[in-house]
Amino acid sequence: MKDLKKTERIDILKDKMLAEPRYASIEQARIITRVYKENEDKSTVLKRALSLKAALEELEIAVQPEELIVGNRTKGVRAGVVFPESGLKWINEEFETLPTRPQDKFQVREEDIREFREEIYPYWHGRSMEDVISQNYGPEISAMAKVVKINQKDHAQGHICPDTKLWLELGPAGLAEKARRAKEQHPENPEFYDAVILVMEGARTFMRRYARLLEKTAAENEAYRDDLLDLADICEALADRGAQTFHEAVQSLWFLFTILHMESNASSFSPGRMDQYLWPYYEKDIREGRLTEQKALEILEALWLKFNQIVYLRNQHSAKYFAGFPIGFNIAIGGVDEEGNDTYNDLSLLLLKAQYDLGLPQPNLSVRLNRNTSRELLQDAIQVVAKGSGMPQFFNDEAIIHTMVQDLGIEEKDARDYAIVGCVELTTHGNNLGWSDAAMFNLNKALELAMNHGKCLLTGEQIGPDFGGIEEFETFEELEEAFRKTIDHFIDEMMKAEVVVEKAHQDCLPTAFLSAVIDDCLDKGLDVTAGGAKYNLSGIQMIQVANLADSLAAIKELVYDEKRISREELKQALADNFEGHEITQTMLLKRAPKYGNDIQWVDDLGAKWAGYFRERMKDYTNYRGGPYHTGMYTVSAHVPMGENVGASADGRKAKEPLADGGMSPVYGRDMTGPTAVLKSVSRMDDSFTTNGGLLNMKFLPEFFRTQTGRDKFEHFLRAFVDLEIPHIQFNVVNREDLIDAQIHPERHQSLTVRVAGYTAYFTELAGKLQDEIIERTSYADI
Repeated sequence: MKDLKKTERIDILKDKMLAEPRYASIEQARIITRVYKENEDKSTVLKRALSLKAALEELEIAVQPEELIVGNRTKGVRAGVVFPESGLKWINEEFETLPTRPQDKFQVREEDIREFREEIYPYWHGRSMEDVISQNYGPEISAMAKVVKINQKDHAQGHICPDTKLWLELGPAGLAEKARRAKEQHPENPEFYDAVILVMEGARTFMRRYARLLEKTAAENEAYRDDLLDLADICEALADRGAQTFHEAVQSLWFLFTILHMESNASSFSPGRMDQYLWPYYEKDIREGRLTEQKALEILEALWLKFNQIVYLRNQHSAKYFAGFPIGFNIAIGGVDEEGNDTYNDLSLLLLKAQYDLGLPQPNLSVRLNRNTSRELLQDAIQVVAKGSGMPQFFNDEAIIHTMVQDLGIEEKDARDYAIVGCVELTTHGNNLGWSDAAMFNLNKALELAMNHGKCLLTGEQIGPDFGGIEEFETFEELEEAFRKTIDHFIDEMMKAEVVVEKAHQDCLPTAFLSAVIDDCLDKGLDVTAGGAKYNLSGIQMIQVANLADSLAAIKELVYDEKRISREELKQALADNFEGHEITQTMLLKRAPKYGNDIQWVDDLGAKWAGYFRERMKDYTNYRGGPYHTGMYTVSAHVPMGENVGASADGRKAKEPLADGGMSPVYGRDMTGPTAVLKSVSRMDDSFTTNGGLLNMKFLPEFFRTQTGRDKFEHFLRAFVDLEIPHIQFNVVNREDLIDAQIHPERHQSLTVRVAGYTAYFTELAGKLQDEIIERTSYADI
């Protein structure tokens, strides 16, 4: 692989992509609105299908002469698509501020704002899913917002790995025929099948439109004429049949994900195990002489660029929680096969090479490890880590597969074939609606309320029940009991909201195209939002166990066991945000042991409450009839969720960020080295993170400059596997480079960093998040 090179055409395409300004787009909103107006008498299922078909037939499209993979949901790249069916209220309030807001900016066109206000918003006001949820449960969701963030209220769910193998084999024509046959067997639900057939016909037209445009472009570009005509033939063929060659398979794959985004305008549709399902196409073409490794790499790198051309337009509040456009095209390589044997191939290495060459934020590249992972794959992955793009991240088959089987009831063959969606969320491949980002639960805010009679330290507002205050609790166990009751209260409120949100998705956003590529939906005649998938899960994130463990450890040791700080003093110090209580703050910070240093009783405190929260989830069933489970990751929510929490007993001041990651220690508090961090994290039971767990670590670049350093890192990763920790990821960057990027962003436009479970351009992140990344602990050795 070392002899393979990134080609000039890839450099040209990358430069063009990065130079293009990012705009908000109302084009699809215009089409959707027109179709709904013309079909008021039809069901939502058919209106959704007709509007997607119209978009596929009408949206303006473009190609670049250098492209080897084509397709997008707008003519421009990285456009923020306004999507009326899910929600427009926030767009109406924020449209003019999109270019100037702190995070994830978009340019706007004045004529688009006028058309939106005059034509689009008046029709959708009161009709969108966002409106339905607000009308049915809006005040209750707002009341719990400082403890529980309910997600998926103004956009489709996403977070799913489709049956890519099925799509590649059948294509839209084959899936339309499959729907016709299934309709004959299930006449009780004809509209579902009619919707699938409509969207597949739209997909075929979409592919043919690109074929015609490529032919036109070829006539105008002699240098790339033959390649453009070949690609036109590929697009034409894919409209009528499944993929037969490697290039066809990669192009077909991109059409799939483009259309999924056009249908749902959601994040985290993930390609999954590309090195497995693309391997037959690659191996056959290599064997029969139609393909070289160099050409395969160029095709994959062209696909890599396409992954970076779709972003997601969020409201200003959500952009804080999901900063830096984490669209979540997660690709997993390596791991075990259906028999449990380690598997990787030349395609696995080519995918690593593509990331090494380009260093872009997308796709979110993941490597699955196990006790038998080959040295070749691991060393190649380490070379990419050392490059500093924040990728790949690593997942542990030894920790993940058995918990999927034991805790979620997933069949072993499906568990062995697990994929990752979005950041770190775990899923089975092609048969699961995991609803993996249903809500985030701020355990630290719950502890604050439990210590303060249910009142918010920041506002004095009564936002939780009064179960007492720290000054009244004679024992640590009394405090824990108040904490338990507070958690229970907000879990109950959260679950009521989840029912409202899931029902609104079923009523407002049925997804015929997605349902066709999720196993069991066509066989059942049931949309994926209504429970058509083989597996139906909902995942809740626990935020943040590190701060929680540190706070509880400090209270237990300094207040109750050693009585160095009185309960009254702690209460007043927190109320005053440590102003005038600097000695108390120093004791909390320096004298109490901290999570992440291999101190078992501290780690066990965090594990105790994560375990309690996980067990409570077992008391509930989601609206699709499946189980709830838990994850420990934050995206970038540790910053805005920290803004909701007053001063805390771990010595943290009010509104400061919480720990990054989800299982990571609070930055600067892990003082005994990276191996101690692994041992602390290993005390979190794997059942806590069946929805995904995230461990963030930062190493200095010089550590990887020698083979000795890379060998040490390999041993470190194998220890991670042996300790059965589900996930780990790395930033490899100098603090000085990050600081310089803050001061001189124009010099560091291509600098990418690992934020949480995803990579983003550092200079596109808001200042508070940049500061938090800079302050994370860096390691120079193991």
